[in-house]
Amino acid sequence: MSESEHTNTTYDVLIVGAGPSGAVAAKRFAEEGFTVICLEQGEFPDYTKIKSSTDEFELAKDRHFSWYPNRRNAPSDYPINDDESDVAPLMWNGVGGSSILYAAAWHRFKPSDFRVRTLDGVADDWPFDYNELAPYYSRVERDFSVSGVPGDPAYPYFEPPLPPFPLGEMERRFAAAHDRLGWHWWQGTNAIASVKHNNLLPCVRRGSCLWGCFDGAKASVDRTHWPVAVSRGAKLVTNARVQRIETDSTGLATGATYVDRTTGQTHFQPARTVFIGANGIGTPRLLLNSASPAHPDGLANSSGMVGKRLMMHPYSVVVGLFDDFFEGWQGPYGQRAYSLQFQETHPDRDFVRGAKWQLMGTGGPLAATGTWPFNGITWGEGIHKEVSRRFGHSAEWSIIAEDLPNESNTVTLDPTLTDFDGLPAPQLRYRASENTMKLLTFNQKQAEISMKEAGAYETIVASVVRETGWHLLGTATMGTDPTRSVVDGYGRAHDVKNLFIVDGSVMPTSGCVNPTGTVAALSLRTTEQAIHAARDQQVSIAVR
Repeated sequence: MSESEHTNTTYDVLIVGAGPSGAVAAKRFAEEGFTVICLEQGEFPDYTKIKSSTDEFELAKDRHFSWYPNRRNAPSDYPINDDESDVAPLMWNGVGGSSILYAAAWHRFKPSDFRVRTLDGVADDWPFDYNELAPYYSRVERDFSVSGVPGDPAYPYFEPPLPPFPLGEMERRFAAAHDRLGWHWWQGTNAIASVKHNNLLPCVRRGSCLWGCFDGAKASVDRTHWPVAVSRGAKLVTNARVQRIETDSTGLATGATYVDRTTGQTHFQPARTVFIGANGIGTPRLLLNSASPAHPDGLANSSGMVGKRLMMHPYSVVVGLFDDFFEGWQGPYGQRAYSLQFQETHPDRDFVRGAKWQLMGTGGPLAATGTWPFNGITWGEGIHKEVSRRFGHSAEWSIIAEDLPNESNTVTLDPTLTDFDGLPAPQLRYRASENTMKLLTFNQKQAEISMKEAGAYETIVASVVRETGWHLLGTATMGTDPTRSVVDGYGRAHDVKNLFIVDGSVMPTSGCVNPTGTVAALSLRTTEQAIHAARDQQVSIAVR
């Protein structure tokens, strides 16, 4: 279909963003026979550039697959002013979204994560509880080929659909240590195929998960969802940077104005319903850029909450050095095992909420010289001895802190900085709270105890690692009160009845676990509700 053909067609659903949330929605709508078009500002990833099967992988991995868009600076990226942020935002702009670069550590939120206000007197409760989302978790776990062991006592019982990866010497060492301490541990749950499943091949454990997956084992949605959606009739338009969501005189969305990055031409794509899945930075940026006389403070922003309550999961690392040798460069990179021992509020601590620890290897020889997870290294005399001391003799607890939704942490439009197409860039203001710092300090000390119990002769602590902002949440939050939230419990904008938001920006709280599983489950739940209510859905007369 040519450019003029699809822009002259009014689709049932227009989706902005081809990442996990947009892909889940597109696949489900297409399966039900709705006409679907997705506008994505980037392209499909070129996996031939990863070179994870060659000796040059460690040198080449950040050239094309850097996590940090301000460093990567690809044509599909947009600049982000993060000068006033403690954490640098990480993302991938292209088909697959940040699932291209995520470690694929997979979790559900815990039941308490939906009731933080009730339990701890902070943040807000979700409009629904864990049991409401549980069946959607189960469905997306099948689509994302999640591997793991059923029965983790930290959760209500559920079964990952694929078998786990075998435990290695490193994992067994920490399992025994936590058994002696009486602390929780569980084998890693990952959206990585341990056996052939759907469109994925079995993982060969190269450990390159965070820089794309050359072997086609990691569940990035360019592999798991988009081939299915397109085969069912969904239209995926790449190099299409959406500038604005347009509305009519009644306040309903009519579609999106976007620029074709290959030609520089601007087009309008009409649709009856609009879904946004552009992440916790891209979504508020788009809503704020969609201001109009009818929406002077930004689209869907009568509450003033668009861009507020940014949560980024401040992240700390505790590394242990061991006499024994571990194959710490092997995959899965992100989560060999995890601990939720310190996940909940405890009355004897001077902070609320908690953290997840994920056990990771520390990578190849060059990783032993990096700022993460080792706090860098002094080059010169003794460098080879120090690398030898670290490489293969280290393990890492990565600590993910639950982030509270503070309104002072924001995404706004930068007054001067723009992207390649002249669109105002986002500006971040984010500071880790006193609660966060106390939480991290406590968990670092406990993680050092774990390391020493496992046999580490030395520990290295990196507190609040800057380039770890993979989880971008909370900037268009859901709620029942339209004066204090942007969307309702189904992701529908309070102000625009045919506009839905399906990415992590709608989450009222951040939990302490990796959020992609929850984002995917939320998107599926919202999509199912939209399908069910399609007959009664309000749409603009202008696009009928």
